[in-house]
Amino acid sequence: MTEDVNFQLDITKEQMLEAITHLENVLGKIRAGKANPQMLRTIKVDYYGASTPLAQAANVSTPDSQTISIQPFDKSLISVIEQAIVDANLGFNPSNNGERIIINVPPLTEDRRKDLVKQAKVEIENAKVSIRNIRQKANDEMKKLGKEGLSEDAVRDAEASVQELTNTYSAKIDVVYSAKEVEIMTV
Repeated sequence: MTEDVNFQLDITKEQMLEAITHLENVLGKIRAGKANPQMLRTIKVDYYGASTPLAQAANVSTPDSQTISIQPFDKSLISVIEQAIVDANLGFNPSNNGERIIINVPPLTEDRRKDLVKQAKVEIENAKVSIRNIRQKANDEMKKLGKEGLSEDAVRDAEASVQELTNTYSAKIDVVYSAKEVEIMTV
């Protein structure tokens, strides 16, 4: 029975870690005013008939904090990549010089920064709900193990361990949010 409890705790920890990783990926898409290749991560281009992520069809870099440079592996893709960026509706206006595509990332206004912080808060709350749902599932599993013969003390201890994991990962979410808020609000 103790193996079952430890196994369930390991699964719970893994799921909570996945929730944090997902949150970090989602927050990475929220732009914080400075150019970042991750801003274009969701863009796919038609690369010889196959829908291909931009990073696999071009070299994406940031020569400075306000510019994203895209160097296609095949120059014939310049117009295709430009159109994909426009179609992605990210608010960017790409231009090209025949060799590469340049995107100037405009600085964010104060109102836009506040909106992005609100957007980040929504994602933070979604992550916390996810953590609480994982806790609930784990506690249900512990109760099920209790009905199968695990002692009440062991069930209580296991639930306390689950709560400890929940507190730890909720605190990590708060740290991630604080860092993102500072990143967004820094001019």
